[in-house]
Amino acid sequence: MVNRLTSATSPYLLQHAENPVDWWEWGPEAFAEARRRDTPILLSVGYAACHWCHVMAHESFEDDEIAAMINSGFVAIKVDREERPDVDAVYMQATQAMTGQGGWPMTVFLTPDRRPFYAGTYFPATPRSGLPSFPQVLQAVGEAWGDRREQIVESAGSITDQLAAARRDLSGRIGPAEIAAAIGTLGGDFDQAHPGFGTAPKFPPSLVLEALLRTDDPTAMIMAEQTLEAMARGGIYDQLAGGFARYSVDSGWVVPHFEKMLYDNALLLGCYVRWWQRTGSPIAERVATETVDWLLSELRTAEGGFASSLDADSPDADGVSREGAYYAWTVDQLRAALGPEDADWAAEAFGVTESGTFEHGASTLQLPHDQDPVRLAGVRRRLADHRAGRPRPGRDDKIITAWNGWLIDALVQAAMIMDRPDWLELAAHSAELIWRVHRVDDGLRRGSRDGRAGDAAAVLEDYAALCQAATRLAAATADAEWLTRAEWLANRMITAFDDGNGGFYDTAADSEQLYLRPQDPTDNATPSGLSAAVHALTLLGELTGEPRYAERAEQAAGAAAALVEAAPRFAGWLLADAITRTERPPLQVAIAGPPDDPATVALRLAAWRLAPAGSVIIAAEPDRPGFALLADRTMVNDRPTAYVCRHFVCRLPVTTVDDLAAAIANS
Repeated sequence: MVNRLTSATSPYLLQHAENPVDWWEWGPEAFAEARRRDTPILLSVGYAACHWCHVMAHESFEDDEIAAMINSGFVAIKVDREERPDVDAVYMQATQAMTGQGGWPMTVFLTPDRRPFYAGTYFPATPRSGLPSFPQVLQAVGEAWGDRREQIVESAGSITDQLAAARRDLSGRIGPAEIAAAIGTLGGDFDQAHPGFGTAPKFPPSLVLEALLRTDDPTAMIMAEQTLEAMARGGIYDQLAGGFARYSVDSGWVVPHFEKMLYDNALLLGCYVRWWQRTGSPIAERVATETVDWLLSELRTAEGGFASSLDADSPDADGVSREGAYYAWTVDQLRAALGPEDADWAAEAFGVTESGTFEHGASTLQLPHDQDPVRLAGVRRRLADHRAGRPRPGRDDKIITAWNGWLIDALVQAAMIMDRPDWLELAAHSAELIWRVHRVDDGLRRGSRDGRAGDAAAVLEDYAALCQAATRLAAATADAEWLTRAEWLANRMITAFDDGNGGFYDTAADSEQLYLRPQDPTDNATPSGLSAAVHALTLLGELTGEPRYAERAEQAAGAAAALVEAAPRFAGWLLADAITRTERPPLQVAIAGPPDDPATVALRLAAWRLAPAGSVIIAAEPDRPGFALLADRTMVNDRPTAYVCRHFVCRLPVTTVDDLAAAIANS
């Protein structure tokens, strides 16, 4: 049997295309069908790399009897949360309000007019651990719809009203005192024994790390460096091929939840590059390089974009799908791959034990101490070659605008700071794909697959991430076309997402109107749309000198400023922006000279490595069209010349790397 999901662009939806459940995609046809049949809607939200989504699918959605209950009593809608973050956001808010918790799979029952009245997450096929079975839930909801319809409709209306009223004013000001208080709060949450924030499960704090790496506060830098090193040495990092898993189920970064997400690796790449820029750490350099190699090997698509994720599960040696089967090792497996002598060495180096640190006697690979680099490289290569023969985790190959935008931004910075022009070419190629495929009918789409744009409209984070990437590319390549594109994206953000109070909604005014218009200023695994917009508009203002971009960014930062002091772990990018504005203001560095002249290249590399975060550096021939920063910037004595500026007010020009370093240090 196949259902309506066979034509979906989302790999997650396609995973359910042969379910006996008569699934619909989110859209007006499904709601019309619910009204016609006078039945409630079963909304199931998940994503391709979600372990428990697979479990519920196997237990319930592939079961003929449970599917028959769903089909007879409900209109069933399946949503990929990565493709429709707006739908996910509003119903997750309702789920958390009704149950006190959230997660995926998310299971929500709606009236035909899309208002939620009952919600949960994973439900087992049979009663277990205090949870009712999914058939019990279906039966109870169906009976309530038939017997207590008026009460359900009233409850749904009450939930909607409560959620609308719950939005609070978060406006304020972020100054030195608030920044110090936020860093103090982070210090209180810092795990001294296992560096990171909070306890298990422990997530990579990418956005907080970006903030801590921007300050000169020594305590902040210690927290950042220790966390970055602990993650790099832990099981959350793939010690054979690079790339970070989603999170650690324990507090010590030992056992990850093995799914690998593009957004985590994009944002962490930026952090490790920033760490290397500030300290020259060899671990930072290694991890940044390995992460790019892993992204190219595992997530780059044939079209030149980057896929969304790798699954946590894969078949084990017996063909049973199991989480971590591709990544974990027993001592016997090490011996089979390496022979006894190297296996014993590898077991000690990587923390593989006879009893195992994971499941079924297997261990994750860690690297708690530095090892002989030559021997380590050889062992890693042999283990990776052996592992390549295992069944691989599945890949969700849809291309998400925002996630690719953050990766492009990180790749540009990595390319310019670490002197890797091949990475810059890679970033530009990926950005061109996103612009060509995802820009449809004078707007952006959220994602694409196989070169075909999906139907879902882009949300605020998509516009912001691509705007930031385009701005960074414009500066790095001195290509004015990218600047024109960045300004188009910024202007669309400012006009279509404005909330009238200085902030932004997460969906555009002309997008589909849900029962609530999403607006969440808090960072989670990724920046909020608002904090992403703040960073993008600030950077664009630095490059163009247009005050309206900087002013709009400052307004938006102020609209959620109270979060920085109250909950800094969920306002990392706003804290990073505040630190940049207050402690280490960005610079504009214009370098006038032939781009390929060795002196120009040396000045450009020095500027990228020495300038504070948020700075813009551009090198091109004098008076290059399209860039105000290059106007009237002449070469001194026909030598490539650098101008260090702030707010387009420049110091005296310099022609040597040493003088440029002094000008940046004294600005």
